[in-house]
Amino acid sequence: MNVKDEEKTTGSLHGADGVGAEKVFVDNASTVSNERFATTSAQHRTLESYHVNLIAIGGTIGTAIFVYIGAGLTAGGPLMLLLAYIYWASVIFMIAELQKEMVCLWPTDVAFARNASRYIDDAAGFAAGYNFWISQVALAIFEIVAFGVVIGFWESTRRISAAVFISILIVAYIALNIWNTRFFGNAEFGFAIGKVLLITGLLLFTFIAMLGGNPLHDRFGFRYWKNPGRSNLRRDRPEEVGMITTPYPDHPTGVGKFEGYLACLTNAAFTMAGPDYLSMVAGEARNPRRTMHRAFNSTIYRLIIFFIGTVLAVGVLCPYNDSGLISAQKASAPGGARSPYVIAMNRMMIPVLPHIVNGLILTSVFSAGNAYIFTSSRGLAQMARDGQAPKLFARRNRNGVPSIAVGFCMLLCLLSYCQVSTSAQVVIKYLTNLVASSQLVNWILLAFTWIRFNAAHKAQGISRDSLPVRSHFLPFGTSLIKDLVKRPLEFTTDQLVFWVCVGAWYAFISSIFVLLMQGYYVFLSGAWDISAFLFAYMMPILFIALYLGWKILKRTRFYRASEVDILSFKYDAEFTEHIEYDQERSKVGLLVHRALSTMF
Repeated sequence: MNVKDEEKTTGSLHGADGVGAEKVFVDNASTVSNERFATTSAQHRTLESYHVNLIAIGGTIGTAIFVYIGAGLTAGGPLMLLLAYIYWASVIFMIAELQKEMVCLWPTDVAFARNASRYIDDAAGFAAGYNFWISQVALAIFEIVAFGVVIGFWESTRRISAAVFISILIVAYIALNIWNTRFFGNAEFGFAIGKVLLITGLLLFTFIAMLGGNPLHDRFGFRYWKNPGRSNLRRDRPEEVGMITTPYPDHPTGVGKFEGYLACLTNAAFTMAGPDYLSMVAGEARNPRRTMHRAFNSTIYRLIIFFIGTVLAVGVLCPYNDSGLISAQKASAPGGARSPYVIAMNRMMIPVLPHIVNGLILTSVFSAGNAYIFTSSRGLAQMARDGQAPKLFARRNRNGVPSIAVGFCMLLCLLSYCQVSTSAQVVIKYLTNLVASSQLVNWILLAFTWIRFNAAHKAQGISRDSLPVRSHFLPFGTSLIKDLVKRPLEFTTDQLVFWVCVGAWYAFISSIFVLLMQGYYVFLSGAWDISAFLFAYMMPILFIALYLGWKILKRTRFYRASEVDILSFKYDAEFTEHIEYDQERSKVGLLVHRALSTMF
């Protein structure tokens, strides 16, 4: 199919602002070659752009960024931790840019898995869907268990059985997820604002404290980068890597730096996420192309402020050899007691504030678990609609919520009661490694899907100019850089495609490298642990098994680039109805909506 034929099928997909279509032509919708890829009419598009952005925040900011980031600091030191997070942020940003093109072309539930089915192989989409679903259920369990750990910061709560807190959370999650999606979105909106305020407050606290605005009047600045130093080179004592406590032999400086960097990189791979959560909610977003485009574009700011800013602050507040931080990790201290922020506040003899921070961390944990229930249930429901899971899970209630899928995911969350008979830290340790490996498999697949997506465009002679949204790959072609240099940056389409391809392969290879190295510690002398090995590498093995099993069962095949179906997609009536939804609002409602969308 040439470009001219393509234009007949899709019409003009560009609005005046280049964001996306104000009109979508679906004249040929009845000719879709594979009806399973059609967006179902059962979708209820009720999420605004600020809902989508804040759901992404809610799903990526949880216990790890506030509490378990201290493990990375003690393992590698502030410099290694910062470099690891900058490196991994660049990978996540590139994946977000790749996803932006594909999701805005076809905004549907679980877009990344369905795109894998469309552009690679149906078996790849099947394996991707289950890989993501398992990781989301595991993360929900992780946050439920972590809630009990965080609330244990207050001694009075330690006398209460963990089963009580688990039961309260499960009931609350059911209540928030079983009704209207907009009800969930509004709840997550409030929680996510709390997270934004918490991180902003902690960054402001760091800045004031380092300049001497603390009870000790200690103007410490970057003191801890000089003493004990920027990097932790010693490996002759037990160290917590990610969540696994592993004995290290004493290594030379170079090897010590590399091991510390790998430990920090593993920590970053578990902590940082985002593009996959945006892809999950594309099918329930109003005016999805415009909404998803804005959400993906804000990824870079979330990465810089929430993750890199936090890492820099932690390195300023705490030395990597802080006795309080190390003893808290060894003793598996509850909640905020392990947070570098709280430890720094206690060292500076700041009263009350540690309790406030722990309380806000508690709401962050609750919010993250809530987001994981949402994404896991939507993923399961979409797989059921695609014939990859029992169709029972595809049923929706009158509000469009897949209530049976929600119930099943909550049923699996009962596994969190294992905390009652097992140490919470043991449960968290294994869940962390399981989730980290699952996320890495996901990044690999997301990057490879775009590589096949781009190859299909090239093989079929379809211009990238036909895409409703195109990646520009920083620093090329972005308005931010144009504003900084005060002159236009003009690049040809071929040049832009080249750099986006470089970025795709960069993300693909980087994810494979971290996946292979994230469990390296089990191969060190005297550190072998079969359970740690399985939880570090089980998900890639399971992914391959799911892929081969579905491929053999359904006799699927790997699509050649020339035969990938790019253009035959359709939208249900709700999509076109919501294109003009701004016009139906009152003036006050429209102003409020635009203000919130701009802020978030």
